[in-house]
Amino acid sequence: MEKNKQRLVKVDKIQQKNSLDEKVSKNLLLLEAALYVAGRPLDLKELCSVLTTRSKNKTKKYLKLLIQIYSSRKTAFEIIELKEDRYVLQLKAEYTHLVKKLVNRPLLSSGPLKTLSYIAYRQPISQKRVIEVRGQHAYSHVKLLKEMGLITVERSGRSLALRTTDYFADYFGLALETAIMKRELKKIFETEFKEEK
Repeated sequence: MEKNKQRLVKVDKIQQKNSLDEKVSKNLLLLEAALYVAGRPLDLKELCSVLTTRSKNKTKKYLKLLIQIYSSRKTAFEIIELKEDRYVLQLKAEYTHLVKKLVNRPLLSSGPLKTLSYIAYRQPISQKRVIEVRGQHAYSHVKLLKEMGLITVERSGRSLALRTTDYFADYFGLALETAIMKRELKKIFETEFKEEK
């Protein structure tokens, strides 16, 4: 009788452990799926909602485990923790140049991309100055860039001040801090200019 009780307790413990392992696996898969589908950084609040929990600590533990799993695998993808409790699933930098030719269409055509580059490098900058430098067509560029969430437009006295968003920095793999971002952009522009010569 006592042996049967002990056996039942062991079986119960094994079943609880298996149930716990299944829950962990399910939560890791949900987080991975959310990061993949979003295609952009997600904050902790969004990731908590995916797991239907309010516990940021629990969600962070799962994310740390997922980051460890990705870093231990030999894969082209990585999960990175960004500032302000945001996480992103992305292609590792060493693979980007090898596969970028397979991307169907660029994020932006040449005109809006040049306008965005100018705004990013000179920010904060007035919309009037952007139009003076880039021409009247830049009005439509500014509208498009704002709709895409790459820039913000804020009233500054009688004019509008333009600056990039956190999404812009994350998308292009740049620092969130403006001064550091400008240095990074300067290096990129110098490299591109040298390659064109």
